[in-house]
Amino acid sequence: MTDLATFAEQNGVKYFMISFTDLFGGQRAKLVPAQAIADMARDGAGFAGFATWLDMTPAHADMLALPDPDSVIQLPWKPEVAWVAADCAMEGEEVAQAPRNVLRALVAKAADRGLRVKTGVEAEFFLLTPEGEAISDPFDTAEKPCYDQQAVMRRYDVIAEICDHMLALGWGPYQNDHEDANGQFEMNWDFADALVTADRHSFFKFMVKSVAEAHGFRATFMPKPLPNLTGNGCHCHVSVWDAEGRKNVFADDSHDLGLSESGLHFLGGIMKHAQGMTALTNPTVNSYKRINAPATASGATWAPNTVTWSGNNRTHMVRVPGPGRFELRLPDGAANPYLLQAAIIAAGLSGLEDKADPGKRLDIDMYAEGHKARGAGKLPLNLLDAVRAFDRDKALKAMMGTGFSAAYVKLKSREWDSYTAHFTSWEKANALDV
Repeated sequence: MTDLATFAEQNGVKYFMISFTDLFGGQRAKLVPAQAIADMARDGAGFAGFATWLDMTPAHADMLALPDPDSVIQLPWKPEVAWVAADCAMEGEEVAQAPRNVLRALVAKAADRGLRVKTGVEAEFFLLTPEGEAISDPFDTAEKPCYDQQAVMRRYDVIAEICDHMLALGWGPYQNDHEDANGQFEMNWDFADALVTADRHSFFKFMVKSVAEAHGFRATFMPKPLPNLTGNGCHCHVSVWDAEGRKNVFADDSHDLGLSESGLHFLGGIMKHAQGMTALTNPTVNSYKRINAPATASGATWAPNTVTWSGNNRTHMVRVPGPGRFELRLPDGAANPYLLQAAIIAAGLSGLEDKADPGKRLDIDMYAEGHKARGAGKLPLNLLDAVRAFDRDKALKAMMGTGFSAAYVKLKSREWDSYTAHFTSWEKANALDV
């Protein structure tokens, strides 16, 4: 285990950002001088939980964020500072609703079965003007902008700087591209154990926003920041390995698509719990402007709206692009990095326990022939439907933890109430003269 005081001394670190992620994906931190890190590593940095998006009151005791030394990352763009993910505790007990704790508990459940879940994420983002009203590149206007060579090079300084940082951190970045919307980009790095991926995903969002700001732009992972353009997805590639991480237990060439029986059961859990999972993988009001969108300027949303799976076919909620893994195309850019991984593991483990059947694989074009998918479940139409679906899914809630589930349903229901209480110009335009 890394000793943070030694890490600071050896790497010239002056400050540590002790960071945790709340229920709504907000990244919270305290900036701690290196001289005080030994005490913080032992006792934790104090936070008032009520001041963040956690189900707490001002009367609650101090919440202590205990840094996980193995997660420490020195900021490549400001090396005198190091970021470290923290696990939240209160009065000697782990905070059950804290997202990183939820994921750690599910990683432990998988380990009890001799399994290690490995994942990789494709975190799409837009580069906008500072006020967030328009894309940053006025020349990025192509009808089919995906992989646009000129457009990606006009933002070379930003994309290359982020990729250089990932190379320096040893993440194994392997490709960067302009995505399907004008102003949109995607950067890929190597898959890893689910907790490592979640920590890196969390740091990636912080890093992208920081680098973009330094260049005078605003980076957003918002699911649908511009109405006529493809939204920000966060596709997740999933495989499950043995305890040593040497054998992919999803891989079996004797089965269809190279997915083993246990892989199909894990996938079955994803299919079974998809509607409840959506509250976690698509956690904002805006999320449902992406997964239930009409065709965008490019001709396709690249997002699902039905619970179906297929082979190498991007019009379904799940595709199996190759042996031993699958891609969940449901999550969006607002997904909490820790709850995204936790939801996948929870649903998958439930599927393994129940020997869940994923149902028939469909190979049709869901955008053109979705009406042929008779009997397939529909994804929620809005956040309220998703939260209600999660609240009804007792098995998924039990897997995620009752303390977390109750807090999440409570706060997300309040968020929906806040949204519905907000008056819009659309209402006046359509009802003023009724």
